[in-house]
Amino acid sequence: MASHAEQTGSKARFWNLRVWHGMTMGAWFSMLARNRFAISPSRVPMAVVISLASVANSLLALVQRLLLGRRIARTPLDESPIFVIGHWRSGTTLLHELLTLDERHTYPDTYACLAPRHFLISRYVFPWCLRILLPKRRPMDNLAVGWDRPQEDEWALATMGVPSPYVAIAFPNRLPQYPEYADLAGVPAGDLDRWRRAFVWFLKCVSFPSPKRIVLKSPLHTCRIEALLKVFPEARFMHIVRDPYTVYPSTIRLWKRMSADQGLQVPALEELEESVLATFNRMYETFESTRHKIKPGRFCEVRYEDLVDDPIGQMQRIYQALELGDFDKVLPAIQRYAAGMSEFTTNRYQLSPPERDAVARRWGAFFDRYGYARKAAA
Repeated sequence: MASHAEQTGSKARFWNLRVWHGMTMGAWFSMLARNRFAISPSRVPMAVVISLASVANSLLALVQRLLLGRRIARTPLDESPIFVIGHWRSGTTLLHELLTLDERHTYPDTYACLAPRHFLISRYVFPWCLRILLPKRRPMDNLAVGWDRPQEDEWALATMGVPSPYVAIAFPNRLPQYPEYADLAGVPAGDLDRWRRAFVWFLKCVSFPSPKRIVLKSPLHTCRIEALLKVFPEARFMHIVRDPYTVYPSTIRLWKRMSADQGLQVPALEELEESVLATFNRMYETFESTRHKIKPGRFCEVRYEDLVDDPIGQMQRIYQALELGDFDKVLPAIQRYAAGMSEFTTNRYQLSPPERDAVARRWGAFFDRYGYARKAAA
């Protein structure tokens, strides 16, 4: 029988860097207490290291609040963000990176999302000190990793201690985790206001060094359109879709790798396939019922396959559709990025006939709406 590491592909050690290393003591121990400290014995050394790091994070967060708190609060968000949305493994990272090549844009980078409470004062020292602990490639798709590369803002919220479904990655055997925060629809008014204030505060921190239009990426924002428009009525949304027969196995691989590498429990991985199928449908039922609320000229869609085949042409179309400004100013950077894309090969997956049938049957509405062909089971 294959070992757990062989099943998940994880080679992580307890001293490796985890997203939870950026939590303050309050956020860290609140998460542990909520889950009754149900840490697998083999993950206790990891938890000890994170606990020690949380002390430093708390002190640094206090220093940043004392030095910059008032200035951060006064930081304007003059332009509404661009939200890159779409299901996990649909190409949101690729689209996010292409949009952030534009020097007229800013974005939360990996270090900001790891240390959201103090990155403004610690980023000139800690990234250099911790560079040896940062993996060179993402475990789920082998894409390059770097402190200054664009990162998903949901990680910042989770690390700040804001309720997030991503807590499930730390405790994969105690599900669900904050399911109401996936679309924010069932969150009580007071809690929703706290979520909004934390979200805006983080965006002000991102904008603080260089006030520009922020480009954000989070698959969860796909089903948060209504809540996001209440904060940013003029927000732009860039939606990307991909062949469901690739999205499904790639998402399975994602959650296996993330829970193995980042989890405080040895993941049992029970009913993961059903969870992926059901979560996809809930996300797109919510998305399709709320997308009409986005203002005209503030929404654009692209297929991953088209973006990979013609990144320059598709990005030019996106710039025109969303009125993002002179495309010629970013064209050289996109050309350089596109030249490097030819060297990257994506993972290939082989679904069993029952899996193909389940994807086609359960996600049939998505196949029809976005023009993907169903494949007959062999």
